[in-house]
Amino acid sequence: MSERIIALFENFPPELATFLISMIPVVEVRGALPFAITQGIPIPLAMLLAILGNIFPVIFIVLGLEKVSDFLIKRSKLAERFFNWLFERTRKKLSASYQKWGCMALMLFVAIPLPVTGAWTGSVGAYLFEIPAKKAFAYITAGVVIASVIVLILTKGIQHIL
Repeated sequence: MSERIIALFENFPPELATFLISMIPVVEVRGALPFAITQGIPIPLAMLLAILGNIFPVIFIVLGLEKVSDFLIKRSKLAERFFNWLFERTRKKLSASYQKWGCMALMLFVAIPLPVTGAWTGSVGAYLFEIPAKKAFAYITAGVVIASVIVLILTKGIQHIL
């Protein structure tokens, strides 16, 4: 699936494509950083673009999720089902860890570069656990940076092996 999403950006300048790919839920830095490296973007710039692209949506999610979800839930049964599913799933994934580790759990959850553990889900978790926006943004950003370093190491390791 992520290959098809990344293919949508083939005609974009690689730097812009990297930034945009990293904004996409599920793909995030896990897809954007390897894409950037294979496009020949220097590693520091690739990291910067992937990190900035990944945290850009976090601002809007952390600040606006409550308003948007409340608005849509009041107007649509489909939206109500979607947000109930999303919020319940996120609570299940983060609840025990958050109770034990607090905001560190949020950062570590975002830092694990696996599908459905990135900045988007972390932002939903921050909303559900009522973490103040500035604090949530800082911990999510730290998690994205850690995830980026892990993805970079894995990408360069795989390139070296191949």
